[in-house]
Amino acid sequence: MKSSALCFSGFKALLMLGLAASALSSLQVQAQQIYRIVGPDGRLIFSDRPPPVSAPNTRVSEVNVSGGAGDNTPAGLPFELRQVVLKYPVVLYTGENCAPCGAGRSLLTRRGVPFNEKTVITVADTEALQRLSGETLLPFLTIGGQHLKGFSDAEWTQFLNAADYPKSSVLLPSYRLPRPVPLVAESLLPASPPSGENSEPKTAKKTPALRPVQAPANSSNPGGIKF
Repeated sequence: MKSSALCFSGFKALLMLGLAASALSSLQVQAQQIYRIVGPDGRLIFSDRPPPVSAPNTRVSEVNVSGGAGDNTPAGLPFELRQVVLKYPVVLYTGENCAPCGAGRSLLTRRGVPFNEKTVITVADTEALQRLSGETLLPFLTIGGQHLKGFSDAEWTQFLNAADYPKSSVLLPSYRLPRPVPLVAESLLPASPPSGENSEPKTAKKTPALRPVQAPANSSNPGGIKF
């Protein structure tokens, strides 16, 4: 009888430990919940709190930041950095033979900022950049909804600090940045007309000149840094 009582007691202890672990896991998942909110004006923000129920014409979806299939952020990031990336993703737009572009890339890499790089090479790329930023200045950096034209070490650092990106790299040695991709994917370019259907002779289009820019050190942010 004594042996049976001990076995039951051990089983009960294991059961309690299992329930505690399950509850802790549930709390961790809840703590990691991030909401993707699209306002009535089309503005996209990420928050750890849902918007008020009374907010009109607002679309809300949950973002999985625990590494599941629904997570679009790069794998292998520390949790705190993943949250910053979700709220304020960084995209760098670069061109060929652009020294300021290289300087900007080096700054982000040294600091350990995860970013996606879009290359501006073709006519379609340049036109897309013009629509996006209003100019053809390179490099062009976006941090969340902020647009930074031209490279300025001081200005880029100021905005990265304001977005709460770590001041020194916390990336794991195994982390690899995504490969640079064209701003306009080939699949989105107009298809060539079939041969024999009054198609015009193909002529190579020259890419409009892009202006590599080193932003002035005292460049200002008239509206203030807001995310």
